[in-house]
Amino acid sequence: MMQDNDTIVAIATAAGSGGVGIVRVSGPQSAAIGENLCGRRLRARYAHYTRFRDATGETIDDGIALYFPAPHSFTGEDVVELQAHGSPVVLQQLVARACALGVRQARPGEFSERAFLNGRLDLAQAEAIADLIAATDARAARAARRSLEGVFSTRVQALAETLVHLRVQIEATIDFADEPLDTLGIGTLRCQLQEAGEALVRLREDAERGRKLRDGAHVVIAGPPNAGKSSLLNALSGRDRAIVTDVAGTTRDTLHETIRMDGVELTLVDTAGLRESGDVIEREGMRRARDELARADLVLLVQDASGAEPDPTAILPGLDPSVPVLSVCNKADLLDRLPPDGPDRIHVSARTGLGLERLQLQLRRRVADDVGRQGGGEFSARSRHVESLRQTERHVETAKRELDHEYLELAAEELRQAHDALGEITGKVSPDELLGRIFSTFCIGK
Repeated sequence: MMQDNDTIVAIATAAGSGGVGIVRVSGPQSAAIGENLCGRRLRARYAHYTRFRDATGETIDDGIALYFPAPHSFTGEDVVELQAHGSPVVLQQLVARACALGVRQARPGEFSERAFLNGRLDLAQAEAIADLIAATDARAARAARRSLEGVFSTRVQALAETLVHLRVQIEATIDFADEPLDTLGIGTLRCQLQEAGEALVRLREDAERGRKLRDGAHVVIAGPPNAGKSSLLNALSGRDRAIVTDVAGTTRDTLHETIRMDGVELTLVDTAGLRESGDVIEREGMRRARDELARADLVLLVQDASGAEPDPTAILPGLDPSVPVLSVCNKADLLDRLPPDGPDRIHVSARTGLGLERLQLQLRRRVADDVGRQGGGEFSARSRHVESLRQTERHVETAKRELDHEYLELAAEELRQAHDALGEITGKVSPDELLGRIFSTFCIGK
């Protein structure tokens, strides 16, 4: 339960004029504030048509007042919503009057934060509210809605309960260390831990697709200097975003451009050419390029079509093997004969547009197929959720090894840490600074 007993107020509708605007009040003084503004007693969950009045009794506006007593409200506290005409001046007058009666302006996301702290939502559901508000298409909105309904949280909680059960079983076994472990059901525990690990991988893969649906796929354009990476970025984005010259090493920093394909957002990242030499600034650009590659969902490995095809492992050392790489042979217009394309290789000319349609089709297929693999069960997720799931996977894998070596105490400790990592997703285990970062990104009034 939260300890802040302040009553807060904020405009809950978007900035600008509209037919209706809403001012939301939450906290122990809400009912008194609402009754003072309306000049009448407010019944619970009843729409009152009324006049909102200032300190002198003059009418600010007329509209609807709704009162939701705790705990049956969004925040779990007493809540009053005042629905007035959507004039920014009128709404600010209502807020000013509420503040004069002893409430304070809400911080960004404070209503959702109170709903979380009062147990009305878990942290993943609270974040889904912001995702639903920010959704740019029907599919993203549907995925956010499923997370808000608890689809993601339910799967996380089921895995958390499994890990707790396994940890309890292992710790109980420690008390019988003198007995042969096979007679204590360790074999069954190994099987259950293996199944939990497999379920965790499936959840992490689904969460990664949900993250791409929310944030967009991170497509990194990489390759040696002077291969035409910046020209390709300009061609795909349809505008001159990157400086293009014949001088190798022109691109010194990363450049981001966002495009949409089949309802999915793609962030294209132009990077510095990767090579062994280079001055201090160019080496810093290459370091940043490698940082982008560590976050990549897809890599476009650009090369000069007239040269020898580079070895991806040599140009992209340390790249996660699970990240797909599409070789893009640029400057194909300079070839006497166009070689055939392959499943992971395509010939283009960023200068003339040759092959760009085929490249765009490949991008659409790869990103849409990856994001859409969940079908109707998709849910929205965030990068921090994916990272928490990866941490959980690492602890579970370590627990398996410790169990195989019959180090029961170490296996139990790894499962405890796995459970804590999962808890950060739903807020069961959440540092205050994490909560502050999350809710500060919400809009005021939500």
